[in-house]
Amino acid sequence: MELSHISALEAKHAGLERRIAEELARPSPNGVLIMELKRRKLRIKEELAQFQLVH
Repeated sequence: MELSHISALEAKHAGLERRIAEELARPSPNGVLIMELKRRKLRIKEELAQFQLVH
């Protein structure tokens, strides 16, 4: 995995974190959307962790 790919994953992770925070701040947050965003964020985190194990 290249450094640019890692940077892209980290940027996506941060973007998802921001979207989750924005959704939670709404008066009536969408629980299903929050779960999906958290699931995506976890997949990215797992991919980054796998890279760290390999290197």
